Amino acid sequence: MKLVRNLSPKCAAALEDPWEAAYARFETPEEEIEKFAKRLRKFGAARWPRDARIVELFCGRGNGLRALERFGFTQLEGADLSPTLLAQYRGTAKCHVCDCRRLPFENQSKDLLIVQGGLHHLSVLPDDLAQTFAEMRRVLTKDGRLVLVEPWLTPFLRFVHKVCEIRLARRISDKVDALATMIEHEKRTYDQWLGNQKLVLATCYAHFRPVQERFAWGKWSFIGMAV
Repeated sequence: MKLVRNLSPKCAAALEDPWEAAYARFETPEEEIEKFAKRLRKFGAARWPRDARIVELFCGRGNGLRALERFGFTQLEGADLSPTLLAQYRGTAKCHVCDCRRLPFENQSKDLLIVQGGLHHLSVLPDDLAQTFAEMRRVLTKDGRLVLVEPWLTPFLRFVHKVCEIRLARRISDKVDALATMIEHEKRTYDQWLGNQKLVLATCYAHFRPVQERFAWGKWSFIGMAV
Protein backbone atom coordinates (compact mmCIF):
# COMPACT_ATOMS: atom_id res chain seq x y z
CA MET A 1 0.00 0.00 0.00
CA LYS A 2 1.39 3.40 -1.00
CA LEU A 3 1.33 5.98 1.76
CA VAL A 4 0.64 9.65 1.04
CA ARG A 5 2.48 11.92 3.44
CA ASN A 6 2.65 15.63 4.24
CA LEU A 7 -0.79 16.45 2.82
CA SER A 8 -2.41 19.74 3.68
CA PRO A 9 -5.56 19.43 5.84
CA LYS A 10 -7.66 20.38 2.80
CA CYS A 11 -6.10 17.65 0.62
CA ALA A 12 -6.32 15.04 3.37
CA ALA A 13 -10.01 15.81 3.95
CA ALA A 14 -10.67 15.67 0.22
CA LEU A 15 -9.17 12.18 0.01
CA GLU A 16 -11.34 10.96 2.87
CA ASP A 17 -14.62 12.68 2.01
CA PRO A 18 -16.22 12.75 -1.48
CA TRP A 19 -18.13 15.93 -0.57
CA GLU A 20 -14.90 17.67 0.40
CA ALA A 21 -13.25 16.53 -2.82
CA ALA A 22 -16.15 17.96 -4.83
CA TYR A 23 -16.08 21.17 -2.83
CA ALA A 24 -12.38 21.60 -3.57
CA ARG A 25 -13.22 21.40 -7.28
CA PHE A 26 -16.19 23.75 -7.05
CA GLU A 27 -14.31 26.87 -5.94
CA THR A 28 -10.93 27.85 -4.56
CA PRO A 29 -10.59 29.32 -1.05
CA GLU A 30 -9.93 32.75 -2.56
CA GLU A 31 -13.03 32.49 -4.75
CA GLU A 32 -15.10 31.61 -1.70
CA ILE A 33 -13.65 34.48 0.33
CA GLU A 34 -14.50 36.91 -2.47
CA LYS A 35 -18.01 35.45 -2.72
CA PHE A 36 -18.55 35.92 1.01
CA ALA A 37 -17.11 39.45 0.95
CA LYS A 38 -19.42 40.46 -1.89
CA ARG A 39 -22.38 39.01 -0.02
CA LEU A 40 -21.42 40.83 3.19
CA ARG A 41 -21.18 44.13 1.33
CA LYS A 42 -24.76 43.67 0.13
CA PHE A 43 -25.80 43.08 3.73
CA GLY A 44 -24.22 46.40 4.70
CA ALA A 45 -21.09 45.10 6.43
CA ALA A 46 -19.20 48.26 5.51
CA ARG A 47 -21.47 50.16 7.93
CA TRP A 48 -21.21 47.72 10.85
CA PRO A 49 -19.08 48.86 13.84
CA ARG A 50 -15.60 47.40 13.53
CA ASP A 51 -15.66 46.38 17.20
CA ALA A 52 -18.96 44.51 16.86
CA ARG A 53 -18.88 41.12 18.58
CA ILE A 54 -19.43 38.77 15.65
CA VAL A 55 -19.74 34.98 15.53
CA GLU A 56 -19.98 33.01 12.32
CA LEU A 57 -21.83 29.76 12.97
CA PHE A 58 -21.22 26.69 10.81
CA CYS A 59 -18.02 28.48 9.83
CA GLY A 60 -16.34 25.34 8.48
CA ARG A 61 -12.86 26.02 7.10
CA GLY A 62 -13.19 29.71 8.01
CA ASN A 63 -13.33 31.50 4.67
CA GLY A 64 -16.27 33.56 5.88
CA LEU A 65 -14.17 34.66 8.84
CA ARG A 66 -11.34 35.59 6.49
CA ALA A 67 -13.78 37.74 4.51
CA LEU A 68 -14.84 39.48 7.72
CA GLU A 69 -11.19 40.04 8.64
CA ARG A 70 -10.71 41.91 5.38
CA PHE A 71 -13.43 44.34 6.45
CA GLY A 72 -11.41 45.13 9.57
CA PHE A 73 -13.61 43.55 12.26
CA THR A 74 -11.64 42.98 15.44
CA GLN A 75 -13.84 40.78 17.63
CA LEU A 76 -14.47 37.68 15.53
CA GLU A 77 -15.30 34.14 16.58
CA GLY A 78 -16.23 31.03 14.67
CA ALA A 79 -18.19 27.93 15.62
CA ASP A 80 -18.45 24.58 13.89
CA LEU A 81 -19.08 20.96 14.80
CA SER A 82 -16.07 19.72 12.78
CA PRO A 83 -12.58 20.03 14.28
CA THR A 84 -11.16 18.85 10.93
CA LEU A 85 -12.67 21.81 9.09
CA LEU A 86 -11.74 24.31 11.79
CA ALA A 87 -8.14 23.07 11.63
CA GLN A 88 -7.94 24.44 8.10
CA TYR A 89 -8.61 28.02 9.24
CA ARG A 90 -5.66 30.39 9.41
CA GLY A 91 -6.69 33.69 10.88
CA THR A 92 -7.17 35.80 13.98
CA ALA A 93 -10.67 34.71 15.05
CA LYS A 94 -11.18 32.51 18.08
CA CYS A 95 -12.84 29.27 17.00
CA HIS A 96 -14.99 26.83 18.97
CA VAL A 97 -15.80 23.20 18.24
CA CYS A 98 -19.43 23.04 19.32
CA ASP A 99 -22.98 22.03 18.52
CA CYS A 100 -25.07 24.94 17.20
CA ARG A 101 -27.93 23.75 19.40
CA ARG A 102 -25.80 24.42 22.52
CA LEU A 103 -23.63 27.46 21.92
CA PRO A 104 -20.75 28.17 24.35
CA PHE A 105 -21.59 31.86 24.74
CA GLU A 106 -23.18 33.86 27.54
CA ASN A 107 -26.66 35.31 27.30
CA GLN A 108 -26.89 38.53 25.23
CA SER A 109 -23.13 38.56 24.62
CA LYS A 110 -22.97 38.90 20.79
CA ASP A 111 -23.94 41.69 18.41
CA LEU A 112 -24.04 39.71 15.17
CA LEU A 113 -24.47 36.06 14.32
CA ILE A 114 -23.81 34.99 10.75
CA VAL A 115 -24.73 31.75 8.99
CA GLN A 116 -23.70 31.17 5.39
CA GLY A 117 -25.11 27.83 4.31
CA GLY A 118 -25.20 25.75 7.48
CA LEU A 119 -28.81 25.38 8.55
CA HIS A 120 -29.74 23.14 5.61
CA HIS A 121 -27.33 20.51 7.00
CA LEU A 122 -29.39 20.05 10.19
CA SER A 123 -30.66 16.50 10.56
CA VAL A 124 -34.10 16.90 12.11
CA LEU A 125 -36.70 19.51 11.17
CA PRO A 126 -38.14 21.40 12.86
CA ASP A 127 -36.56 20.33 16.17
CA ASP A 128 -32.89 21.01 15.41
CA LEU A 129 -33.76 24.26 13.68
CA ALA A 130 -35.92 25.47 16.56
CA GLN A 131 -33.18 24.69 19.08
CA THR A 132 -30.60 26.49 16.95
CA PHE A 133 -32.74 29.60 16.55
CA ALA A 134 -33.49 29.59 20.29
CA GLU A 135 -29.75 29.51 21.05
CA MET A 136 -29.10 32.31 18.58
CA ARG A 137 -31.76 34.44 20.20
CA ARG A 138 -30.32 33.69 23.64
CA VAL A 139 -26.79 34.89 22.86
CA LEU A 140 -27.70 37.97 20.80
CA THR A 141 -27.94 41.35 22.49
CA LYS A 142 -31.29 43.13 22.57
CA ASP A 143 -30.47 45.03 19.38
CA GLY A 144 -28.38 42.25 17.86
CA ARG A 145 -28.83 40.90 14.36
CA LEU A 146 -28.97 37.46 12.81
CA VAL A 147 -27.61 37.34 9.25
CA LEU A 148 -28.12 34.21 7.22
CA VAL A 149 -27.98 32.88 3.68
CA GLU A 150 -29.35 29.45 2.80
CA PRO A 151 -30.36 27.62 -0.39
CA TRP A 152 -33.94 28.25 -1.51
CA LEU A 153 -36.04 26.62 -4.19
CA THR A 154 -36.41 29.60 -6.51
CA PRO A 155 -36.88 29.16 -10.28
CA PHE A 156 -33.14 29.67 -10.71
CA LEU A 157 -32.29 26.82 -8.34
CA ARG A 158 -34.77 24.54 -10.11
CA PHE A 159 -32.94 25.35 -13.36
CA VAL A 160 -29.58 24.58 -11.74
CA HIS A 161 -30.91 21.23 -10.55
CA LYS A 162 -32.03 20.39 -14.08
CA VAL A 163 -28.60 21.24 -15.45
CA CYS A 164 -26.97 19.02 -12.82
CA GLU A 165 -29.07 16.10 -14.08
CA ILE A 166 -27.65 16.40 -17.62
CA ARG A 167 -24.70 14.03 -18.03
CA LEU A 168 -23.20 16.02 -20.88
CA ALA A 169 -23.25 19.19 -18.77
CA ARG A 170 -21.39 17.36 -16.00
CA ARG A 171 -18.78 16.09 -18.44
CA ILE A 172 -18.26 19.51 -20.00
CA SER A 173 -18.18 21.54 -16.78
CA ASP A 174 -16.16 20.44 -13.77
CA LYS A 175 -17.99 23.06 -11.71
CA VAL A 176 -21.40 21.58 -12.60
CA ASP A 177 -20.14 18.10 -11.82
CA ALA A 178 -18.74 19.25 -8.48
CA LEU A 179 -22.04 20.90 -7.52
CA ALA A 180 -24.03 17.84 -8.57
CA THR A 181 -21.73 15.63 -6.51
CA MET A 182 -22.13 17.80 -3.42
CA ILE A 183 -25.91 17.72 -3.79
CA GLU A 184 -25.84 13.94 -4.11
CA HIS A 185 -23.80 13.55 -0.92
CA GLU A 186 -26.00 15.84 1.17
CA LYS A 187 -29.23 14.78 -0.48
CA ARG A 188 -31.20 13.79 2.62
CA THR A 189 -30.85 17.04 4.54
CA TYR A 190 -30.76 19.16 1.36
CA ASP A 191 -34.07 17.73 0.09
CA GLN A 192 -35.57 17.93 3.57
CA TRP A 193 -34.69 21.63 3.75
CA LEU A 194 -35.96 22.55 0.29
CA GLY A 195 -39.10 20.46 0.75
CA ASN A 196 -40.14 22.22 3.97
CA GLN A 197 -39.82 25.90 3.14
CA LYS A 198 -43.01 26.96 4.94
CA LEU A 199 -41.91 25.07 8.07
CA VAL A 200 -38.45 26.65 7.91
CA LEU A 201 -39.88 30.17 7.66
CA ALA A 202 -42.42 29.58 10.42
CA THR A 203 -39.67 28.31 12.72
CA CYS A 204 -37.47 31.29 11.92
CA TYR A 205 -40.24 33.85 12.35
CA ALA A 206 -41.14 32.37 15.74
CA HIS A 207 -37.75 33.59 16.96
CA PHE A 208 -36.72 36.44 14.62
CA ARG A 209 -38.57 39.12 12.72
CA PRO A 210 -37.11 40.07 9.35
CA VAL A 211 -35.44 43.45 8.99
CA GLN A 212 -34.25 42.63 5.49
CA GLU A 213 -35.22 39.56 3.46
CA ARG A 214 -34.88 38.38 -0.12
CA PHE A 215 -35.58 35.18 -2.05
CA ALA A 216 -33.62 35.22 -5.29
CA TRP A 217 -31.02 33.31 -7.34
CA GLY A 218 -31.49 30.14 -5.34
CA LYS A 219 -30.87 31.82 -1.99
CA TRP A 220 -32.82 32.97 1.05
CA SER A 221 -31.05 36.06 2.40
CA PHE A 222 -32.21 37.26 5.81
CA ILE A 223 -31.33 39.82 8.45
CA GLY A 224 -33.47 39.62 11.55
CA MET A 225 -33.93 40.75 15.15
CA ALA A 226 -35.21 38.67 18.04
CA VAL A 227 -38.97 38.81 18.50
